[in-house]
Amino acid sequence: MKLYGYFRSSAAYRVRIALELKGLSAEHIPVHLVRNGGEQHAAAYASVNPARLVPTLVDDAGHHLVQSMAIVEYLDETHPQPPLLPADALGRARVRALAQTIACDVHPVNNQRVLRYLTETLKVSDDARQAWLHHWMHLGFAAYEAMLAGSDATGRFSHGDTPTLADLCLVPQIYNAQRFQVDLAPYENVRRIGDACLALPAFEKAQPSMQADAE
Repeated sequence: MKLYGYFRSSAAYRVRIALELKGLSAEHIPVHLVRNGGEQHAAAYASVNPARLVPTLVDDAGHHLVQSMAIVEYLDETHPQPPLLPADALGRARVRALAQTIACDVHPVNNQRVLRYLTETLKVSDDARQAWLHHWMHLGFAAYEAMLAGSDATGRFSHGDTPTLADLCLVPQIYNAQRFQVDLAPYENVRRIGDACLALPAFEKAQPSMQADAE
């Protein structure tokens, strides 16, 4: 398999964790999202992923898979051990809701291309950009924390005592929060679960600082 990604990309980070948890190897092909205006915009990469986003996973049969959430569920279905979704329908709904709180509500408005549009096109100040980041991250983390605190299904991890799709989304967002100096002190369960995840080798190996293209 081949994984096209960028070391700081939250979406690529999710897929790296899934690969590590499942013991799958993939050749990592870096796509620098900033250098030369963004290597993802080059025609060569457009032939890999028409949306010109990362990650893209090319499986052993040569199929090109895009969108991190779809990729992770594909990996979970084709390599079911260890499972990243609970066996019961209610549990799966809860895990997907937690995951989407990050992947749909927080990450899209704080990703690199949105931030570049804010600063380069709309000409917002650095302070305004930082306020934008903090606003959406705090809303998302507050919702996630409330969902954790309000459910008996919360365990060592976001759902029970093994990592799920929810944790694959949470950990990269914690990384982003730390990078942009977002105060995580109000989110006790978020911090506890983040620490539990990073204590696992799979999460540690997937960290941005551990990637070959890390700067």
